[in-house]
Amino acid sequence: MATTRHPPSVEASTSAGGPGRRRLPGTTRRLLSNTLLRRGVAPFLLVLDASALSLAALAVGGVRGRTLVLAAVSLALFASGGLYRPRLTLSALDDLPTLVGRALAGGAVTTSLALVVDPKLVQPALLGVAALFAVLVVVERALAYSVVRAVRRRRRVAHPTLVLGGGRIGGLLMANLIAHPEYGLDPVGFLDDDPLLAPDERPAPLLGGFEALASAIVEFGVQEVIVAFASLSEGAMVDVLRTCDRLSCEIFVVPRLFEMGAAGRDTDVLWGLPVVRVRRAPFRTFTWRVKRVLDVVAAAVAVVVLAPVLGAIALAVRLEGGKGVLFRQERVGLDGRPFQVLKFRSLRPVDDSESETLWNIQHDDRLGPVGKFIRKTSLDELPQLFNILRGEMSVVGPRPERPFFVTEFSKAMPRYLARHRVPAGLTGWSQVHGLRGDTSIEERARFDNYYVEHWSLWLDIKVVLRTVASVIRGSGG
Repeated sequence: MATTRHPPSVEASTSAGGPGRRRLPGTTRRLLSNTLLRRGVAPFLLVLDASALSLAALAVGGVRGRTLVLAAVSLALFASGGLYRPRLTLSALDDLPTLVGRALAGGAVTTSLALVVDPKLVQPALLGVAALFAVLVVVERALAYSVVRAVRRRRRVAHPTLVLGGGRIGGLLMANLIAHPEYGLDPVGFLDDDPLLAPDERPAPLLGGFEALASAIVEFGVQEVIVAFASLSEGAMVDVLRTCDRLSCEIFVVPRLFEMGAAGRDTDVLWGLPVVRVRRAPFRTFTWRVKRVLDVVAAAVAVVVLAPVLGAIALAVRLEGGKGVLFRQERVGLDGRPFQVLKFRSLRPVDDSESETLWNIQHDDRLGPVGKFIRKTSLDELPQLFNILRGEMSVVGPRPERPFFVTEFSKAMPRYLARHRVPAGLTGWSQVHGLRGDTSIEERARFDNYYVEHWSLWLDIKVVLRTVASVIRGSGG
């Protein structure tokens, strides 16, 4: 069975008469797509919910300044209940118990807070506002969802969608998406190395094998990828889907044994077929941007505070080893891009080849007292604060490695390269677990990839605290 290994052009897709013809031409439609569905409907729902609460307060009256407190509490409860999460299926009836329950709970919590602060602040009318808000918010949500579904049906806004898996479930899913545009997904085709469906059984074109995922995403502007029992093993599929993270795609998975019941909070049902939204990679979230701001602030403050220490180390290195206080070496960073890492020189290599390929110098006889000390205490790493300020590194992340070793390690461990999805770090999750120097590369890669998948600001704080403890103990290398 012949397959196309590279995605065809948009024109070819259009002439084929498949779903590829449903592109979103024109500035207006692209703007709608980016605004309404790329960002989701959450901002609009938030505004509408706040408006419903304001209307209830005006109708009941007598609550004065408590309305803002009620709004903050109620909307926070809505958010914690998942009422602003991205969804493909929108139903006011499904949301009704949560909407009503949390709207009334907002009134109760606000009243309880007033009772604790000062009983004189309690306003019985506040519970009336909460009750009216519960009614209005259900009506408002029903109308809003109707508008969203109508816009989707007319394909004014739609997400170009790829299905990974050319079997029975993949074909059924694709047919459902074509027949029901109210889900906001615009199917462009399948990807599968060994599709089970014959060409005349496919409701959309086969765009190639799994190796064509990246090019298909770029070619068709794909925003959603659905995994539907593809022919790849689960382990191999993980590596394929990481492409979606780097290209800012949302990932859905048809759960195994879904016939036994797989509904949950993160489950959408597409005309009888459940799909589970995969958690967005941490480096695509807002808090990741906060991480960069904290990196710059921390590095700038550290440079200023540690200026005397940096000067003293530079002087000691110069006195012990002569000219050339800083050591520059090519390392591999974000997305495999090389950069020049900065360190205090602990010894002078014989030539560039030794610098590029010598694995560890911890026990090198050429290390002098200063070199041994700054390596043992990790003070030789301090110039990397300037790499952080230049945006080449982060305070916390996988430690950067030299190109020679990246090539060697990636041959033996295919998932080694996955650690380059985020910037390299001055310290990292593997380092604080003692995986530095002459230790297992496979374990390092596993710890680094765990850090990438489970990143949080608190995880960074833990790494920094454990790094400080390690420096104090002098357990560097």
